[in-house]
Amino acid sequence: MQTENTGPLKGIRVVEMGQLIAGPFCGQLLGDMGADVIKIEPPGKGDPMREWGRGEYQLWWEVVSRNKRAVSANLRIAEGQELARRLIATADILVENFRPGTLEKWGMSPETLHAENPGLIIVRVSGYGQTGPYSNRAGFGGIGEAMGGWRYIVGDPDRAPSRMGVSIGDSLAATYGCLGALAALRHRDQTGEGQVVDSSLYESVLQVMESLVPEYVISGYVRQRSGSSLPGIAPSNVYKCLDGEFLIGANQDTVFARLCKAMGRPELATDERYATHVARGRNQVELDALVEAWTMKMTVAAVEASMLEHSIPAGGIFRAAEMLEDPHFAAREALVDVPHPRWEGLKMQNVFPKLSRTPGGIRSIAPQSVGQDNAEVYGEVLGLSGDDMADLVARQVI
Repeated sequence: MQTENTGPLKGIRVVEMGQLIAGPFCGQLLGDMGADVIKIEPPGKGDPMREWGRGEYQLWWEVVSRNKRAVSANLRIAEGQELARRLIATADILVENFRPGTLEKWGMSPETLHAENPGLIIVRVSGYGQTGPYSNRAGFGGIGEAMGGWRYIVGDPDRAPSRMGVSIGDSLAATYGCLGALAALRHRDQTGEGQVVDSSLYESVLQVMESLVPEYVISGYVRQRSGSSLPGIAPSNVYKCLDGEFLIGANQDTVFARLCKAMGRPELATDERYATHVARGRNQVELDALVEAWTMKMTVAAVEASMLEHSIPAGGIFRAAEMLEDPHFAAREALVDVPHPRWEGLKMQNVFPKLSRTPGGIRSIAPQSVGQDNAEVYGEVLGLSGDDMADLVARQVI
């Protein structure tokens, strides 16, 4: 773990009022880069993410809440709302992912918050955005993935739309929210003005859909589910070997020629059925079968060695076990040890991206109890005394 905060956002205070994934992941990204992230949770059970995981192994919280301090405040009552407003008045960035209108209902509209803190950047992550006819609808990541076009094209063509094994819609919306916050910080540096960053789940997914919409508008083409390959991109697929599966991407002309040489079939590179990108796409199924007929006679290690020898993009299908054993993961410190009082030997993904001069890092583990930093934060930032906080606890404000 990092002992000194060297991140580029050192000195930036973030108040995180989100819960579950999208808001908290945005807060994690900012905290990883050095920001002081103060997470507000409801008294009692706190963020539901504290209970997410596999049975008793509630480890998702440990990743998404690292580098944060935790305070409690009951935002459903006036005293809790006032406490949050006072904290936000000291902040550079506010992150929230409630349904649009919730902040306004709590007396924390952007106009109100900016009147007290003109330079505040308010990151609002929601299903459908802060405006438009769907804005008041409840929205989870999967719904945004479907509306943004992701779900329809993921999976095998003979089955219902599938999903990724991670909450990609939430993570994308959080990442775009973080990107917007950083751009807004640049504007504030120049003008002193804060602003609202409006990041919706469905539009975040839409941003990574490549040419899906233009293809339809211009040619009427509707992308379909295609399993492990992309239509017209060949050979680029997962191929069976004697002892597993291996991914090969040799769809560019010169790379395909090298693959043909590796396979002992150099004539395929000039065969009119495969000589060009368009031809290979047209004969994709047949070409994939030829490649797999070759890989099925070899072990994964042998195929990998051949791909390295011929400089062909390829790689294994990694699970956690392979990541932990891989020398490149180790050399890059992509996974790091995180000393923890409860989880002995805990490892998790490191801070990313890597910065050469102001690297971020994991400085502290996730808060282990709801409101564990109440005394430190409320005392240090708001000047509340022990008696003040005892009174707030008695009235169930914190």
